[in-house]
Amino acid sequence: MNRLERLGNHFGPALAAQKETLSVTDNRTGKSYELAITDGAINATDLAKIKDESGEVTRSFDPAYMNTVCCISKISFIEGDKGILEYRGYPIE
Repeated sequence: MNRLERLGNHFGPALAAQKETLSVTDNRTGKSYELAITDGAINATDLAKIKDESGEVTRSFDPAYMNTVCCISKISFIEGDKGILEYRGYPIE
């Protein structure tokens, strides 16, 4: 099984059927929120659902991008430490 087939299995229906969420309670307002977890991460824009009493949205702050996921792609693969860059399974050199 090649890397693209394994990746396809990773995003298959079995994982999609599982409900993975993060429950958050805003102690400022007492309101509770449920944020979806996809591939071990929440979407930072979902934090905009959480607003303070004046209506200001909650934002995330990630100095130096230490905990930021740029994107997930089914057509490209990057493994920088090993020097691998692929597009649709073909090496880019």
